[in-house]
Amino acid sequence: MRCFIVLILLCVSASSQALQVGAERYSHYLPLLKGQRVALVVNQTAQTQDGHLLDSLLAKGVDVRKVFAPEHGFRGDHDAGAKVDSGKDAKTGLPIVSLYGKNKKPSTEALQDIDTVVFDIQDVGVRFYTYISTMHYVMEASAEHDKQLLILDRPNPNIAYVDGPVLEAKFRSFVGMHPIPVLHGMTVGELAKMIYGEGWLKTSRALDLKVISIADYNASMGYELPIKPSPNLPNAQAIALYPSLCFFEATPVSVGRGTPMPFQIFGHDSVRLGTFSFAPKPVIGAAANPKLNGKTVYGKDLRQVRSNGLNLNWFLDAYKAFYVKNEPFFTHAEFMDKLAGTDKLRLAIEAKQSVAQIKSGWQADLEAFKLLRQPYLIYKR
Repeated sequence: MRCFIVLILLCVSASSQALQVGAERYSHYLPLLKGQRVALVVNQTAQTQDGHLLDSLLAKGVDVRKVFAPEHGFRGDHDAGAKVDSGKDAKTGLPIVSLYGKNKKPSTEALQDIDTVVFDIQDVGVRFYTYISTMHYVMEASAEHDKQLLILDRPNPNIAYVDGPVLEAKFRSFVGMHPIPVLHGMTVGELAKMIYGEGWLKTSRALDLKVISIADYNASMGYELPIKPSPNLPNAQAIALYPSLCFFEATPVSVGRGTPMPFQIFGHDSVRLGTFSFAPKPVIGAAANPKLNGKTVYGKDLRQVRSNGLNLNWFLDAYKAFYVKNEPFFTHAEFMDKLAGTDKLRLAIEAKQSVAQIKSGWQADLEAFKLLRQPYLIYKR
């Protein structure tokens, strides 16, 4: 770990007070913002007991100059992959600078009137969920332009699981920037420490990084998000199933985008994957043109199914059903490999390996990753 990291750890017993996310621990970071010109990297999840972090900091006299918005936008109302435009916040009049699309990294111009950047976005603990990619670019820009960076930490609802292939460098993309598993079992604060400490930023400049930890939190605690982190993860079940079902995005199979149950159901129209039926339709702000739009789809309803980390059984069963019908399954093989962080998973499925065989192939990498991450962990495991 580099000596420039300052970690603010003021964790106390869970029995002594209610859990507080980093953003609610004002006494531990407001002094760091005194006299600073501040930019926030936030979306709709940056909530505190006082309301949205932007409103809370303005009310406390913090000199917030602008907002940087990730995928899905400042209000979290943009579909996956939809263009996020820069503009102004209707309530405060502050400029909003998009960090999704062509401009994924804060520019020199955007940072020239800023002293401190504050990152407060709820993550779900899955490598291909792009908020951590945005955090990476914000870290890089903050180092390059000598800006203080505060990470206000929040719980990881999938923190109990470390599973999936570790990303290989040649498959690096915005849906996977770091050599970590699909489920990494870390908070964004812990991951930020690791990204910097392991030298994964493309800069040799020192980063003034401070992590404001979550009070009374440990990795054995369950946590249900108070607000949906993106349009197609509406509840705890969708968040739990997301790491398992997202691979279907590289196939013809629908994961329920365009229904009230995204990432809780899946199916196809011509290759029946179950008896549950649904019909995707456009949903403003969530699925402008959903896969299998308007068609009756047959598959499985997983709303009542307990999910434990990364479950490959549904994906392998679907592959077999497509194979029997002689229908193409990996219609976006390159995207599949980016999601997996390797082509080994796809090739193993095509070679008809079992789930046990596939998972055994990445166990050594997972053990190595757990050792590597150990110095950066904040919360008790």
